[in-house]
Amino acid sequence: MLRRKRSVSFGGFGWIDKSTVSALRARKQELLSIPNVPDTGGPPSPPRTAPPTIKSAQFFDTMDKMEDDYIPYPKIEEVLERGGPYPQVILPEFGGYWIEDPETPPPPAPPPHSLNIRGDEEHEEEEDAPAGDYGYRLDEINEAARAYRKHFLGREHLNFSCSASSVGNLLLSVRHEEDQQQEFLHVLIRCRVKSVYHRLSLTELPDVPSVPELAKLLCDEAAGLRFSPVLYPKASQLIVNYDEHEVNNTFKFGVIYQRFGQVSEEELFRNNDETSAFTEFLQLLGDTVELQDFKGFRGGLDVSHGQTGSQSVYTIHRQQEIMFHVSTKLPFTEGDTQQLQRKRHIGNDIVALVFQEEATPFVPDMIASNFLHAFILVQVEEPCSDNTCYKVSVTAREDVPPFGPPLPNPAVFKKGPEFREFVLTKLINAELACYKSDRFARLEVKKWSKKIL
Repeated sequence: MLRRKRSVSFGGFGWIDKSTVSALRARKQELLSIPNVPDTGGPPSPPRTAPPTIKSAQFFDTMDKMEDDYIPYPKIEEVLERGGPYPQVILPEFGGYWIEDPETPPPPAPPPHSLNIRGDEEHEEEEDAPAGDYGYRLDEINEAARAYRKHFLGREHLNFSCSASSVGNLLLSVRHEEDQQQEFLHVLIRCRVKSVYHRLSLTELPDVPSVPELAKLLCDEAAGLRFSPVLYPKASQLIVNYDEHEVNNTFKFGVIYQRFGQVSEEELFRNNDETSAFTEFLQLLGDTVELQDFKGFRGGLDVSHGQTGSQSVYTIHRQQEIMFHVSTKLPFTEGDTQQLQRKRHIGNDIVALVFQEEATPFVPDMIASNFLHAFILVQVEEPCSDNTCYKVSVTAREDVPPFGPPLPNPAVFKKGPEFREFVLTKLINAELACYKSDRFARLEVKKWSKKIL
């Protein structure tokens, strides 16, 4: 991943740009030349803070170090002035994003969220997760989220909670089972960072473990905690609703058309015409559907009164319904420079595709949004021909973990089903990775607290 340092310093004194550095240094020398000698005309009083000259000197020394270290990101205007060839994406002036590097080996796959020590069930779960066409795998959508319905709901079991752990609230579910004259314990623990399920054989344990011991077996952070039983009569339904709220089979993604030379949000959302190259790309993504009385997943679009346009692009990929918010198909409002009708939908998506018909750099902060966390850039080469290819780049906010499938080197695909598989899989995995970012993790903790405890 490409990461570079910020082009300005930020601290207790606020943003400091380069235009003030020379004046500040002159002031530093002036302050350092003042002797730090107290006035002997009266009795000294104990200082409440460090002498001003000392504080100023420390501040300027720190500023000098930071200035020597930082590497400024070029503005998009500077990149365009240098002439082509242009990159598909550049980092914002103040950073905050990473760009996937095709030459960097992909990180090792994270361990699965759902663990089961019984060999046959583990093998069965692996078979249930298909590799998919061309080997592009969908990231795991937390299989432990389905464990409560599969192993606990409707059967005699116990639930326990704890709100004093270092990883936030904990919820533990335990069920005893006899199978072929053997005894087992089904144990499921959840916290804000993970959910873990085990089926433990009691024959392998010297004694029946207590609730705290069971919790520690599955989560090291739960050691030494005290759990309380969950006595609410409808707790099971609340728990299954919480566990499965993240089992999502529907996705909505933005699709933005970027013409040559367009470098602002207003320019992007002003595009109305769809060229043959863009239409060809949309046909590759899915089917163009009429929104009136549409029965599938609508992704927040109006299917009754036509207030969000008459058509959109929809597809089903590996049993996942996907609705695309295509900027050129959303309503255009004359006189509205911001095109709020379009931004209302795309700005509330988490991942967006940016289609580039010609080489113009995209900057991820072009579109002001609290929700957009990842962008997949697709640049067409030789459109509408037998040699049509698509060049791909990926960028995301710096707190979004890497996601697959990794970009090949070079990151160029021929038009066809394999490219479609790659793009759709990458989009879904991108959204799942964005849920692990700081912003969405905080929202998850709030929902957990409100629903369970």
